[in-house]
Amino acid sequence: MKPRDYLEGRDSSGRRDVIYLDNAATTPLHPKALEAMLPYLTERFGNPSATYSSARHAQKAIDDARKAVAAVLNCRPTDVIFTSGGTESINTALKGVALAQQKARAGNHIVTTTIEHDSALNTCNYLEQFGFEVTYVPVDSHGSVDPEAVASAVTERTVLISVMLANNEVGTIEPVAAIAKLVGERARQLKRRIPVHTDAVQAPGSLDLNVEALGVDLLSLSAHKFGGPKGAGVLFLRRGVPFISQLTGGGQERQRRAGTENVAGIAGQATALTLAEDNRDAYNATCMALRDRLTREVLAVVPDSRLNGHPSERLAANVNISFRGVRGDNLVAALDKAGIAASAGAACGMQTWEPSHVLLAMGLSMPDAVGGLRLTLSAQNTDADVDGVLAVLPGLVQAQRSLAAAR
Repeated sequence: MKPRDYLEGRDSSGRRDVIYLDNAATTPLHPKALEAMLPYLTERFGNPSATYSSARHAQKAIDDARKAVAAVLNCRPTDVIFTSGGTESINTALKGVALAQQKARAGNHIVTTTIEHDSALNTCNYLEQFGFEVTYVPVDSHGSVDPEAVASAVTERTVLISVMLANNEVGTIEPVAAIAKLVGERARQLKRRIPVHTDAVQAPGSLDLNVEALGVDLLSLSAHKFGGPKGAGVLFLRRGVPFISQLTGGGQERQRRAGTENVAGIAGQATALTLAEDNRDAYNATCMALRDRLTREVLAVVPDSRLNGHPSERLAANVNISFRGVRGDNLVAALDKAGIAASAGAACGMQTWEPSHVLLAMGLSMPDAVGGLRLTLSAQNTDADVDGVLAVLPGLVQAQRSLAAAR
């Protein structure tokens, strides 16, 4: 199978029904990830907690996957916890550490940012109901957070920092390593340990995930964002970080996450993550060239449009543009009819559409925030795909503006 054959909407002859530009929402399952999964969906179906041969095969698959993930993260295999996805990993990180710190009476203060994914923001809102205080550090007009602002928010009651590595909507890459360094210095002044968590769900295949270089204590991943299966995720939890398990039951994952393991998902995830890391340079080069061309030409031909996010410190695959006078969800629907899959923001929020909290936090006016469109590429996209978007997008924007003006 050629690398491009598994792109959604493409048949074996190379013909395509859909130009898929929503890879920040989900990615197609890589054929090699599927290949790694199949034995554990068929003949090697044993429960890894059992002792017979098929169970031992399943347990070995988990052990091998844990080592593979640890190699990408540059951590101990025992610091890798397998979960059901990014939402569980983020919930587990924030609740597990915060509640452990609260139990130890270490404090009740959390520092995060205004542009985090809803799985982090809503978890912080949840913890506020149980006595936690949360500082939401603002970002600048590019969606960048100031490391000094994060460090300055730390108090003698701070128990956790959570800052995403790259924003899922506008693609801005956050200075997590600098934040971790400054927080560490502040923690030493206060003579306390303050764990740093990063939501790295959008980062695999694009950014370095070395937890030592990042300086983080917890890191969350979701397999389906990098060619793995849905229903699988990773939480890196550094040894010694205060933590209370959020899913109790059996002793799986070294007593940190109960439940029979999703062996097939774990195997597919590890394969996909290894492939994403191995192909990172080629992926970035391909996506960046397409991203820059698409951005440049859309901004040149569509009036009253603006790029959202940092102009250079952004994910190679992310294009987020606001079109004034257009509702993003209506534009997404029009693009869908034209055979182009895109989004108006985070996929998790598209069921009940409202202006992006990320764009509003960046200081965009309501007309610009309402008109946000996210196009996220992959290494399987081509210049022909960009041509396809450029052929229809300007006309669709104009049509939407005309409809809005007529109302």
